[in-house]
Amino acid sequence: MAHEYKAIQWNGNKIVYDLYVLAAIVAFITVFMVVGLATYESGHTADPVVLFIRALGTCAFALLTVVLAIGPLARLNKRFLTMLYNRRHLGVITFIISAAHFGLALLWYHGGGPLNPFISLFVSNSQYDSIPGFPFEVLGFAAFLILLLMASTSHDFWLNNLSAPVWKAIHMLVYPAYALLVMHIVLGALMTEKSMVYPLMTAAAFLGVSGLHIFTGMREWGADNGMKRLKAKGWVEVCAPEDIAENRAVIAPMPKGDRVAVFRYDNKISAVTNACRHQNGPLGEGRVVDGCITCPWHGWQYRPDDGVSPPPFTEKISTYNVKIEGGVIFVDPKPNKPGVKTTPALIDSNRASA
Repeated sequence: MAHEYKAIQWNGNKIVYDLYVLAAIVAFITVFMVVGLATYESGHTADPVVLFIRALGTCAFALLTVVLAIGPLARLNKRFLTMLYNRRHLGVITFIISAAHFGLALLWYHGGGPLNPFISLFVSNSQYDSIPGFPFEVLGFAAFLILLLMASTSHDFWLNNLSAPVWKAIHMLVYPAYALLVMHIVLGALMTEKSMVYPLMTAAAFLGVSGLHIFTGMREWGADNGMKRLKAKGWVEVCAPEDIAENRAVIAPMPKGDRVAVFRYDNKISAVTNACRHQNGPLGEGRVVDGCITCPWHGWQYRPDDGVSPPPFTEKISTYNVKIEGGVIFVDPKPNKPGVKTTPALIDSNRASA
């Protein structure tokens, strides 16, 4: 963690994770090829090379669907936090598969003519004014460029030099990339697909990802409205201590739009900003490990009472003053400066076991 942490590195956990992912990819492509060769007895789609190109493209789309689903799933169920921790690895693997699909398709369809393959990609089909005849390859190429940009900047070197807001803005382009891929499939493969399996699976993937994001967004919006109750002196009412699991947190919205992670640990309550210094990861979705708040994304840690990373690291986050009155936790919405030590609120011994 902290300034020596390298996000794209392989430890034991990530090696096992990547091996599972690679095994799933091999299985997916193998099944796709076997079923395709058995289904398409003749024609363009029966060509093994064409089928392999489609297998790579379908695999890349499926992986990107999973990548986009991990975030909301982790908010709905903490069992998905392990996938959240490894999401960047999965994103890089997704790019590699998409690069193989793009490279093979470019050579197969545009590599044998007199024009440069990249030029041929844009001029071989000039029906830009037609929806059914639109050159879907261009949409796929645009999505590929976005994935290339994201993969190229996935290392912490770029995060440190671009700044977290700029880095995050770049990686939010994954959503336009996904929309471009959906259109690439709809105007491409689905135009010649006779079976309804492919269209239904594409629609299910798109609607599933969209539905997850809409549902979690509405749930957080509802939580924001339900928790923004102010006490007379301006303190924000959060919840009862027993509503927070031990070594876990709830995320409380503040009046000015900030989010605060309120942690319960060792019969105490502390509050810090919800944004990790690394990539603005949601600290409130993490837990207290060895006495430190641990970010669920990449494991950066901070002490709950002062928001300072344990030695030898020096990162600091803002803390918030907390108190418990009438069996309810209240947070002062004014943040302290990063690293300012606060006094945790003690949970009544009769309530601590609740």
